[in-house]
Amino acid sequence: MRTVFSYYKKYIPFMLICVVALFGQVITELLLPNYMSDIINNGIVPGDMDHIEHVGLIMILIAALAAVCTITGGLFASLTAARAAGRIREGLFKKVTGFSTAELEKFSTASLITRTTNDVQMVQQATVMSLRMMLFAPLMGIGAVIMALRTSVALSWTVGLAVICVLGLMVFAFVAIFPRFKVMQEKLDRINLLMKERLSGTLVVRAFRTEKREEERFDEANTDLTKLYIFVNRCLSFMMPSMTFIMSGVGVLIVWVGAHLVDAQQLLIGDMLAYLQYAMHVIMSFMFVTMLFVMLPRAAVSMKRIGEVLNTEISIEDPEEAKLPAEGEQKGILEFRNVAFAYPDSEEKVLEGISFTAMPGQTTAIIGGTGSGKSTLINLIPRFYDVTEGEILMGGTDIREMTQHELRSHIGIVPQKGTLFSGTIESNLRYGDENASEGDLIKAAEIAQAMEFISESPEGLKREIAQGGANVSGGQKQRLCIARALVKKPDVLIFDDSFSALDFATDRALRRALKQNIGNSTFIIVAQRINTIMDADRIVVMDEGRMVGCGTHRQLLDTCPVYREIALSQLSERELAMTAGPDSQAAGADESPVKGGAC
Repeated sequence: MRTVFSYYKKYIPFMLICVVALFGQVITELLLPNYMSDIINNGIVPGDMDHIEHVGLIMILIAALAAVCTITGGLFASLTAARAAGRIREGLFKKVTGFSTAELEKFSTASLITRTTNDVQMVQQATVMSLRMMLFAPLMGIGAVIMALRTSVALSWTVGLAVICVLGLMVFAFVAIFPRFKVMQEKLDRINLLMKERLSGTLVVRAFRTEKREEERFDEANTDLTKLYIFVNRCLSFMMPSMTFIMSGVGVLIVWVGAHLVDAQQLLIGDMLAYLQYAMHVIMSFMFVTMLFVMLPRAAVSMKRIGEVLNTEISIEDPEEAKLPAEGEQKGILEFRNVAFAYPDSEEKVLEGISFTAMPGQTTAIIGGTGSGKSTLINLIPRFYDVTEGEILMGGTDIREMTQHELRSHIGIVPQKGTLFSGTIESNLRYGDENASEGDLIKAAEIAQAMEFISESPEGLKREIAQGGANVSGGQKQRLCIARALVKKPDVLIFDDSFSALDFATDRALRRALKQNIGNSTFIIVAQRINTIMDADRIVVMDEGRMVGCGTHRQLLDTCPVYREIALSQLSERELAMTAGPDSQAAGADESPVKGGAC
């Protein structure tokens, strides 16, 4: 909670103004019943119009001052809550943006959305209530009790009875309602998660005809949340009429007892009416306190959930003294030195003993079976994860000694699952470089073989892209993602199985255009298709997290059983023989392939 409270320090002057306004509101509201008693006892009863006019004018001025204090307090309370909530949302967004993959996996996407929206809104509402009521209610309650006792000690037991009844309701709220607030937020997370899965997986759900099953899953979670909301709201709806009943009952009781005291000439009529107003102030104060106790525990749960995100330690930090990679042709050299990696909270290594060098102007391909560690290996390069053992060098500098911004400025990544953002084709391509000229965008699109379908649209680069790229095909989406990476003009260009949605002709044309136009970059290609990587200068073969082969296509066919098995699963013996050439055995012997280890 301290983390969340720190966002309010900037608005302490606003809160002080709010406190001063609350003091003014309390004082003015406590003075009005006293003047009302005076105007009845000394003005209305004896018929003194001058006294009525004099005291009435004072009451009007006090009421006007009370209105000013109330408006001022409400305004600054709202300003404080809204601006602090805005800063908290901004802090959450920046924090989540800086999360590594490990931290993102700790919190579900649905939960992060709930914490950034619903939880922050709950804190904002609680802030307004607290600034308006947390000081106002106790001050008003204490002040009203003192003024009531000054007015009539004989009626004091009526207020005591009302306070006991209100305290009973507060105990009920503590026992029945408060423990369920945390459960409500967790169930809301569950609803958001199911909604996200359902919306993002709509096509899969329809294809497998599992709409009924998904509806049942959602209905189950929705029913649980609904039942909990109904129970809490029923309790709350029971409390408010109960408070009203107590107020009305105490009012009737005060009038009944006060009438007897007036008849016995032990109490003046004005004092009885003033006491009635003070009693209502006392009960209203306890009602406000009850409302606070209803909202604050829920807000406390939300603050705790927000604090969990803000206090999460980011596992990948920038060094205090950052270094830069070598300049010139050397800065694109990427070297793995005996790299090993284990996921956080896991002792088992998913990568071990990885050593190879990717050179500028060359293509290094990575291939292996499902679960062999290809994508994990790629994720180490931009420091989505940090290596557990060994080191990765770029331009001779350990990437952990570079800032993440500097490191990633040299890297262009085309992920396995392409992502486009709502906007236009141009705005998506400018993610690579917002200052790129239109000529750069067109050239990148041409290299990526995307201009063909871009030029078909009258809007060209201004063509609208729907959220997630829903209005383009899978192949078009991949080509736009490739073009976006090319706009960046990186020293190291990584393709994580990025050609899978392309036909063979487009695949070949794309790789040829890459070689011709940006041949000075270091190319790293993760692929499943042998045809995509057979022309690579170096092929790294992965199996169960280890590097079991490294060499050219011809070398690996003769020396790496894992690679040959993958190749035979896609091509026949005859086709392989044609790709390897007639002298593959001799060539393989002469070129000294690497069977695991360094490459």
